[in-house]
Amino acid sequence: MPQLPRINPAANSATTRAFVQWIRSAAPYIHAFRGKTFVIAFGGEVVADDTFLGIVHDLNLLHSLGIRLVVVHGSRPQIEAILKQQNIPSVYNRGLRVTDAETLDCVLEGTGHARSRIEAMLSLGVANSPMAGARIRVVGGNFLTAKPIGVLDGIDMQWTGEVRRVDVEAVRQRLDDGDIVLVSPLGYSPTGEIFNLAVEEVATQVAVQLAAHKLIFLMDNDGVRNGRRQLLTELSTHDAEALTAKRAKLPSDVQHYLPCAIRACDNGVKRTHLVSRHHDGALLLELGGSAGASAQRHDR
Repeated sequence: MPQLPRINPAANSATTRAFVQWIRSAAPYIHAFRGKTFVIAFGGEVVADDTFLGIVHDLNLLHSLGIRLVVVHGSRPQIEAILKQQNIPSVYNRGLRVTDAETLDCVLEGTGHARSRIEAMLSLGVANSPMAGARIRVVGGNFLTAKPIGVLDGIDMQWTGEVRRVDVEAVRQRLDDGDIVLVSPLGYSPTGEIFNLAVEEVATQVAVQLAAHKLIFLMDNDGVRNGRRQLLTELSTHDAEALTAKRAKLPSDVQHYLPCAIRACDNGVKRTHLVSRHHDGALLLELGGSAGASAQRHDR
């Protein structure tokens, strides 16, 4: 069994003091979040990036602390690559992919690629690494019942859908068993149809219906900034709504995620965080609320 590195107090007293202080300061967060449900969402670009290994290590640590994890992933770049190989154009409407039958096949393939990479990375168990002895079980399933979006702005979205229902009982059972639940942006109808879903909508619906303690979005920007370009570390839903009224001035990923953060908090999620995927350890820092912007419900 791999051992933690031995710390020699005489070798570097400053390092020893810092290590002891870090362990002590972490204790309140471990107690506060053990047994709580976190929904963590990110796009397919996170999965494809070399830095994804660091995120996997952080997911492993959160899981080892007793936090119940639901991971929701996207797969847009994986799908785009397959569409390009097959010379199929990408068509979008209101930021959503228009999914015809040809495109749906590519969606299924691209989503499978992203999902397989996540499962493989969470299965790592190399000795003398942060994943040594982890033995994480990752489970998925047909947790999402979906329905077609229909026609938007005169355009038939075809097999692009939205969440109708989350099988909350099934997800909670897997979490009770100590598994990490992995949710792909695909939904199924009672008649056996498959629908392509938006990752931010899936994550929001899952967090709301599970009554999650936290919903965390990993994005390209470092958080949410006001009109003076100041980074905002905490927002009430009221203040967040004021920002979304100036939608055109917000970065594209903030435009996608901030309304979802508001909706989640307005529907029972304790707190929603928008953090940069480029900051090493952002998920761990967010336990103390110091990595990006967080939104929470404030009564008006």
